[in-house]
Amino acid sequence: MDTEAMRPAEPKDAGQARPARPGLVLAACCLSQLVVVLDGSIMNVALPAVQSDLSFDQNSLQWVLNAFMIPFAGLLLLAGRMADLFGRRRLFLTGIAVFTVSSLLGGLAVSSLWLILARAGQGVGAAIIAPATLSVLSTTFVEPKERAKAFGLWGAAAGSGGAIGVLAGGVIVEWLSWRWVLLVNIPLGAVLMFMVASAVAESRDPQARRRLDVMGALSVTLGLALIVYGIAEGERYGWGSTRILTALGAGVLLLVFFLVDQAKLAEQPIMPLSIFRSRSVSVANAVTFFGGAAMLSTFYFITMQLQLVLGYSALHTGLAYLPLSLATFVGAGGCSVVVARTGSRPVLLVGLVLAAVGLLWLSRADETAAFAADLLGPTVIFGIGLGLLITGTANAATADVPESQQGLASGLLNTNQTLGSAVGLAILVAVANSRTKEAMKSVDPADAVARAHALSSGYERAFLVTAGVLAATVLIALAAPKARR
Repeated sequence: MDTEAMRPAEPKDAGQARPARPGLVLAACCLSQLVVVLDGSIMNVALPAVQSDLSFDQNSLQWVLNAFMIPFAGLLLLAGRMADLFGRRRLFLTGIAVFTVSSLLGGLAVSSLWLILARAGQGVGAAIIAPATLSVLSTTFVEPKERAKAFGLWGAAAGSGGAIGVLAGGVIVEWLSWRWVLLVNIPLGAVLMFMVASAVAESRDPQARRRLDVMGALSVTLGLALIVYGIAEGERYGWGSTRILTALGAGVLLLVFFLVDQAKLAEQPIMPLSIFRSRSVSVANAVTFFGGAAMLSTFYFITMQLQLVLGYSALHTGLAYLPLSLATFVGAGGCSVVVARTGSRPVLLVGLVLAAVGLLWLSRADETAAFAADLLGPTVIFGIGLGLLITGTANAATADVPESQQGLASGLLNTNQTLGSAVGLAILVAVANSRTKEAMKSVDPADAVARAHALSSGYERAFLVTAGVLAATVLIALAAPKARR
């Protein structure tokens, strides 16, 4: 007699029906995160073509990127909490739909305003997708080894997305049109809709009432949006201008109100401050803030070094990113077994050290640099370190969080990475520009060789500062809890 058949079925968690095809769930989450990260970088190499086709001026062109970043940063927390309350699968599908439709509209844009609004729509869709991918993984893979493996692959997709975006953008712009940088998301969106609808089981916090803290949601979204706006436009209007100071001041005040609202006023806060009682969550979010600053700024300055200093084409620039992309994938995926055995702390420490070493080496490259001798080694080391950081922070940020708050923890992690990227890039661009202007004072502005040297010296300074920031972040990572036996 089959004794297994006679055993009563184990009750399922009311908030989560376990999926029959976890492999497809993992593939959907990894592909979704890859598309989100990729879309944040793929437009970079297309900007000159976009400017020419839609008559952007030099100041307004940056909004092709900023229009995506601002709603993405501002809505991540709200979207993460909504996933916990209203259903992770439902929000996942909604985000994919918004992102895909916005991509179609962007690809059909006939004016600069049209494209900017479409990019903002993409940012909204990405903000819904990003926390959904991580919260679905967290609630699907609960066994430590499976969880570590899943997070490793998710981290590889997230870490390599930026570099793949530059490569894909260069190929698409050179062989097709900048419009296909956006239109390529349509078939990807259709595939993702099918994968999520087929494999992802609905889950939410069964104990929570379906209510949102409206005041909290508005204050954190507007506060983050104003801060990102102030940072993005600081170079254009001047950091001491009334516009920028007002935006930054209002953003800070709104975030202070948000914290008061969460602690004292909200009946059902979207970000219960009790989540920060977990030392693992607090350390992970601090590390990911500085790691995000290093990732986006390094991609930006490598691209500038390759194109403006060394004269690479868009396609050649994309190809130059392949080693970095592969190294990030290997670093993120290869450490999954280590995370399961040792916890996140050693992974974070090694990742920070490797990334800092790579940037120190990269700072030695100047206008005479050769790719194989001067750029290949440091970008590979940086990529491995970045992959370790992405996987380590994802594990640390969600490991000690109850299932009912997985969407919140995911949204919080993505928010800190996005804010770190915006803040870090703005500061490091100012550092690089200051050094470049200093180097140009004693040379002829028309001298192309002197200008290349001045630009390269600015990028070198930015790499050095970023390496120092990552080295200092090691002190934060040391506070991460050790692995439990």
